[in-house]
Amino acid sequence: GKYVKLEDTISSFERVVAGEFDHLPEQAFYMVAGIDEALEQAKRLASA
Repeated sequence: GKYVKLEDTISSFERVVAGEFDHLPEQAFYMVAGIDEALEQAKRLASA
């Protein structure tokens, strides 16, 4: 696993619950540490 600061985890959770990332595919969130990695993964999935 990877370490993610508690503040980052809470902030990301609040943003996810608020629907900010509803446009991302579910697979983008699989096995990533932070929301930045999920955004990068979504870009990779879109280009595949």
